[in-house]
Amino acid sequence: MKLVSSLLETSLPPPVHVGIIMDGNRRWAKGRGRPRIDGHLRGMEAVRKVVKGSIALGVEYLTLYAFSIENWKRPAAEIRSLMGLLRLYLRQEIKDLDQQGVQVLFIGHRTLLPDDIVSLIEEAEEQTKGNTNLNLVVALSYGARQEITAAAQSVARQVEAGELDVSEIDETVFMKHLETAGMPDPDLVIRTSGEQRISNFLLWQVAYAEFIFVDTLWPDFSDDDLREAINEYHRRERRYGAAG
Repeated sequence: MKLVSSLLETSLPPPVHVGIIMDGNRRWAKGRGRPRIDGHLRGMEAVRKVVKGSIALGVEYLTLYAFSIENWKRPAAEIRSLMGLLRLYLRQEIKDLDQQGVQVLFIGHRTLLPDDIVSLIEEAEEQTKGNTNLNLVVALSYGARQEITAAAQSVARQVEAGELDVSEIDETVFMKHLETAGMPDPDLVIRTSGEQRISNFLLWQVAYAEFIFVDTLWPDFSDDDLREAINEYHRRERRYGAAG
């Protein structure tokens, strides 16, 4: 879906939690006859714009799908370039995010990441801890099926240890074992580049999220695109399975 360029004026509050599946970096570069890394570099600029736009709009949680478990299957050279960009981002951007009042959090399998990147992640989380203007959640080396499996194993261990009775297991108990424990579920999920699938992103948490698919490639996505997606979100009626 191509969002219209006009912006809807509304006094409605923004969604509390916005998730974005950032897609299209490689196609952006290919379409311009440039190396893939150029698309990823331009994608970093889009992240800066959307973070600032989220703060300005009053969004409380912004979750960005940066690198999936499945992305480890990409060519080794591309993965090395992506890890290099991640190091660059963590070293250069965290200070600015901290000054903007952004708390940075990471979800995903850190054990698959290089040790120095894990250290940079831990430093970023510690440095920005307690900031309240925006919670920026980066899904890195993340897979929702893997997250749910790990949560089920954690619940099973509690039952096996006698710390939890099977009859006590419900949605609330299970959610405490997810990596997003304590966070509100996404209200709105945006996917760029025209693709219309979830790609193993927050499968449990997006059960009642509104989805908006845009044709814009991620490197070209702007704060205006975010605003228009939120306007479209407000045009919808969220019934959670009940009658309107």
